[in-house]
Amino acid sequence: MKLPKGLDFSGGVELGEGRIAFTAVYFKDKHGYVGYVEEIPGIISQAPTLKQARDTLVSLVSIAFDEERRNAQELTAGQDVLREPFYISIPPPSGKDRA
Repeated sequence: MKLPKGLDFSGGVELGEGRIAFTAVYFKDKHGYVGYVEEIPGIISQAPTLKQARDTLVSLVSIAFDEERRNAQELTAGQDVLREPFYISIPPPSGKDRA
């Protein structure tokens, strides 16, 4: 997929064929693993294992997007609206924990 000129997806959010990638961050605490998405505030997973934290985080992000889409459709039902994609540049994350 060819991205518009000027976009930099060297870190953070990446677009692909029908997919979007975010930066997940995980750390171990006394109850297992905690995970969150750097680019989306408020979505946090906690699970006994890293795999479960990853799976939960993916599910939570999917649910959040579905809910927002459903809310937007309800808000604009019966109205003449324009929907269009837009693109932004995301600065690469700083720090030594980058994979």
